[in-house]
Amino acid sequence: MKTLIVHAHPEPKSLNSALKDLAVSTLEAAGHEVRVSDLYAMNWKAAVDAADYGPGASGRLKVALDSGRAFEAGTLTPDVLAEQEKLLWADTVIFQFPLWWYSMPAILKGWVDRVFTYRFAYGVGEHSDTKYGERFGEGTLAGRRALLSVTTGGPEPHYAARGINGPIDDLLFPIHHGILYYPGIEVLPPFVLYGTDRMTDEDYPDVAKAWEQRLLTLESTEPIAFRRQNFGDYEIPSLHLKEGLEPAGRTGFGLHVRG
Repeated sequence: MKTLIVHAHPEPKSLNSALKDLAVSTLEAAGHEVRVSDLYAMNWKAAVDAADYGPGASGRLKVALDSGRAFEAGTLTPDVLAEQEKLLWADTVIFQFPLWWYSMPAILKGWVDRVFTYRFAYGVGEHSDTKYGERFGEGTLAGRRALLSVTTGGPEPHYAARGINGPIDDLLFPIHHGILYYPGIEVLPPFVLYGTDRMTDEDYPDVAKAWEQRLLTLESTEPIAFRRQNFGDYEIPSLHLKEGLEPAGRTGFGLHVRG
C-alpha cells in the first residue's frame, strides 16, 4: 500500500504530530510505502492567486478555467505539481488535522484549493443527457481511499445526534462528500479523538493502540456507502435523488448514503 499523509498542525510536539509520526512508523513497519506532506513544515502557501497558473492566468483571474488551462499546459507551480503527483502515486491518503471552527485548518483548505485544480480533480468526463461529468464516485482520483484522522477539543456527546455541535458525520460531510468523494476517492469512516484538550500523557497509550489498529485495517475497512452520481440514483440533469430510494424518515446529508 502506498500512503500519502497530509498533515496540518503547526506544533511538532502536538498530539496531531504524534499521530502523524505513529502512522508513518506503523505503516512502514507493516511494509507499506509512506510519503508525508507536512504543510506547516513546508510553509505551504494557502491562498490561490494568479501566480499559481503562470502563463495560464488570464488578465481577469478565473480560478477554475485558469487552473485547468495551467494544468493542461503543465504550467502550474512546482509545489502544486508535486502534490498532484503524490496524489496520483498514492492509493491511500490520510488527512491528519484538528477540527478548528467546525472545519479543517485554513492551510489544509488552501492545499485543497490549490491542488484540486480544474481538469485534475474536477471538470472531467462527459456531460450529456445521461451523464453529468465524472464525479461523485468517478473521476481522476477514483481507485484511491482516504481517511480523516481528526482531533476535537470538545467531548464526544457534544458531537452526537442531539449534541450542541451537531453530529460529527454532518460536520465532516463537506470534506468527505464534497472534497474527497467528488473527484472519485472512496472515503473510509473517520478516526476521531474527542476531548483532546483534556487528554493527559497517561491517556496516550490507549489512543496510540486504537490508531495503530485502524491503520493496520485500512485495506479491509469498508468505505462510507455514498451514492454514485451516474449510476441510476439521481435524476439528470437536476441531480435530485430519485423518489423512494431513501430509507423511511431519512433526510439531509444522509440521503446520499446507501442503506
